[in-house]
Amino acid sequence: MCLMHTVTLKSSGRRFPVAAGETVLEAAQRAGVALSYSCRFGACGSCKATLLEGRCEYPRNPPLALNASALAQHAVLPCQAVPASDLLLEAREVTSLEDIARRQQGVVVTEKWWLAPDVIGLRLLPDLGESRLKRLPGQYLDVLLEDGKRRPFSIANGPQADGMIELHVRHFAGGGFGSWVNGTLQIGDRLRVEGPLGTFVPREDSERPMLFMAGGTGFAPVKAIVEHFIALGTRRPMQVYWGARSAADLYLRPLAEHWAREVPNLQFHAVVSDPAHAVEQAAGLRTGLVHEAVLQDQPDLSGHDLYMSGPPPMIDAAHALFLDAGLPEDRLYYDSFDYAPDVLAQIIAGRAGIHDR
Repeated sequence: MCLMHTVTLKSSGRRFPVAAGETVLEAAQRAGVALSYSCRFGACGSCKATLLEGRCEYPRNPPLALNASALAQHAVLPCQAVPASDLLLEAREVTSLEDIARRQQGVVVTEKWWLAPDVIGLRLLPDLGESRLKRLPGQYLDVLLEDGKRRPFSIANGPQADGMIELHVRHFAGGGFGSWVNGTLQIGDRLRVEGPLGTFVPREDSERPMLFMAGGTGFAPVKAIVEHFIALGTRRPMQVYWGARSAADLYLRPLAEHWAREVPNLQFHAVVSDPAHAVEQAAGLRTGLVHEAVLQDQPDLSGHDLYMSGPPPMIDAAHALFLDAGLPEDRLYYDSFDYAPDVLAQIIAGRAGIHDR
């Protein structure tokens, strides 16, 4: 392998080589350095770092998650940035993940049930002869399809002794993987997955109060992390906000309400966004956007750690507002998961075409 450039991380002083055409994130993972990331396609911004010295290029995908202000402040996206020189970076490292290897695994579908009219629960166990994935709560995996495509899904439970993995799969009419799961996938069927992926994991080196915000099926990884802290017996205050279009979309609301009853330091807030659901407001549910509910309750976020997971529009809307409310960016952990890689590639191609005009 022809080694071209070296990346140095300012905070830790760690250095690793980058091969020609390789991204900073790929090189870091090859070297056993765990940098923060989520989507891997330049759209979510969770890997954002600051370029202190050197120059990089984006030959694969444009850095969609960086606006003009971020670029002016020398922000880069390691998941897409290819070094054009040696680099000095200020980047977030997640050392708790450094001894966890990403690999493929065969799994068997052991349970399938409907969490909501458009959300399916799956439980998967390692296939015969397969060992369980080593992972942390909040990570995700890719389901590997026969056509070579991948579908990412957050894992909705923490590590289990038997290797069981729980997924929450949303399906829409008109085809796609979710519709295949809905209509074709059966108990006993086998799948191939790759993981664990992502750095949306618990940070235990803090005593600050924690805020959790989920949108739709973004509740899956939040569930895994909250259950992890409950099992630890943490005394840190926890506030869990879950936003959805209607009450029916809050498909595990009884579980979250159970947490609030049984865990003295945990509060749960259900928020519905469709103004047509006046009956739900009358029943005591909050209405509006979930990130606005967080800010109504916590206008000053400077003393919190905040975990959020959900579709890109929610993440995009909340990110800047939370920073404006005093939340330090290194205490904002998020997972923006809505797009599969091939779908995202189509979006990027469309945006690039618009930008070229």
